[in-house]
Amino acid sequence: MKIDHILFFLFTASAFHAQVISGTVISKNENHPIPYVKIGIEKKSIGTISDEKGNFSIDLSDTDPRQKIKIEVPGFEPYQETIQDFKKNDQQKIFLTEKTKNIKEITIKPKKLVDKNWGVNTKTKSVMYSVNPHLRKEDFLGETALAFNAKKKSKIKNINLNIASYTADKPVIMRYTIYSEKDGFPDKNILDEEITVELTSDMIKDGTYTLDVNDRNIWVHGRFFIGIQFLKEFEGRVNISAALFKTGFIRKFYGEWTKMTLAAPAINIDVKMDKNGDKNTDDENSFADDSAEALMPDVSKYIQESEQTVYGQNKAVGNYLKLQDTNLYYEVYGEGEPLILLHGNSGSIKDFYQQIPVLSKQYKVIAIDTRGQGKSVDSSKKDFTYKMFADDVKAVADQLKLNKVNIAGWSDGGNTGLEFALKYPEKLNKLIAIGANAFPDGVDDRLTDHFENKMLVMKELKDPEKFNEQRLLKIMLTQPRIEKKDLNKIGSKVLVIAGENDVIKRGHTELIAKEIPNAELKIYNKATHMIPFENADQLNTDILNFLGKSN
Repeated sequence: MKIDHILFFLFTASAFHAQVISGTVISKNENHPIPYVKIGIEKKSIGTISDEKGNFSIDLSDTDPRQKIKIEVPGFEPYQETIQDFKKNDQQKIFLTEKTKNIKEITIKPKKLVDKNWGVNTKTKSVMYSVNPHLRKEDFLGETALAFNAKKKSKIKNINLNIASYTADKPVIMRYTIYSEKDGFPDKNILDEEITVELTSDMIKDGTYTLDVNDRNIWVHGRFFIGIQFLKEFEGRVNISAALFKTGFIRKFYGEWTKMTLAAPAINIDVKMDKNGDKNTDDENSFADDSAEALMPDVSKYIQESEQTVYGQNKAVGNYLKLQDTNLYYEVYGEGEPLILLHGNSGSIKDFYQQIPVLSKQYKVIAIDTRGQGKSVDSSKKDFTYKMFADDVKAVADQLKLNKVNIAGWSDGGNTGLEFALKYPEKLNKLIAIGANAFPDGVDDRLTDHFENKMLVMKELKDPEKFNEQRLLKIMLTQPRIEKKDLNKIGSKVLVIAGENDVIKRGHTELIAKEIPNAELKIYNKATHMIPFENADQLNTDILNFLGKSN
């Protein structure tokens, strides 16, 4: 082989494996550029988005030439071409053909339409999707979606997006898409035309951006998804409120959709629903599935209410206790026999906003932010344990010179209460354990699987800012480790409470009550794990009655 042939081969091979293709996407019918078009590789998370003039550049280095470039825009015929053919012409023009709309004669019948609102309504600022182009640029252009299920024919009037905070140096370009459903995931775009918005801060009213789509005549029936995507980088950050334990969906470009079971974006819609539709269906809009979503109700309204109260941020009654590696925050209300309130994982004193004003009328209520949560800061690098948390409870009791205390603990707080009962029996009078577990297997397998998946993701990301969150996740997966023989040793009177639909397995709750010698069991009918929120009056009554009983 001649040397010039070798050089030519090397040059062409290099060009093939490291090639950036540029071009412009143009409407064939009207001969004008199409802005913000998604150009990507089919079933891959590789791609780019054209600018406002339709111009784009995409790096196709080291891609399989047999794979296909994909361009889909509402109102236009889809475009597909192999990478091998696409690479042939740099600085090319991509012409998209507008779809022909078949206009049929429509007979309009008067309908009885009723107003409904479906979706996630939370406006919390504590659980959020953060959109920051410069923090994780590779994730910025991803798409997030929320599932809906219109069991009667309905017309979408408004699409609402709850935004916790917004800072941007220029309008933020967003695209809305509505997808059909296939196998539980978003499938095809059902819109006839693009919905692109230039969002500015003045368009956000009371924490919500409302997109009026009433004139677009979008009718839905059955399962569908609403997706949002950010199209152009900006300086700043947009934080979208999210609901815990609701399922969202996410993908990059034309990659596969995946479930995000930790939280769902706060997208909700105003619809006009056909009241005369199928009489045997209701208007429920969420999917029933086997994920963690099915286990936990949306408690966003309770979180919003708690944030409006003084609890957890009351300077008049708040105090700190400095311990090794931690600064524990607690608040004291009322007078009388001491009652310590312990919240659940990642919660705070605020979670007892419906209990404190009632219980503090008869007891001296000490509400504690567990270390690493609420306003309590932990500077150590140690794994959290419930025994460690129990030590902290004793330290607060000693600080307040309390010889004997009652404890009401919810979820993780109940676990801490059980460990306190074992380690400091002389300090405990009575214990109320709400949704507690003695060992990890007592938690519903779906929730455990969800936590394990999240842990794998966090370990892969290796984000130092998520260290504390990772510790809080790990403690639920590995703790507590209280055996039956340990439960037999608890001498204090214990009220064991759980919901009929709790994330703690019914048999496990019954085991705890059975193995503790002086325990009472109470299962709340139709209740979930969120008893202090959703069953506040009943819980308050049961706590007062239990504590008021003679020893």
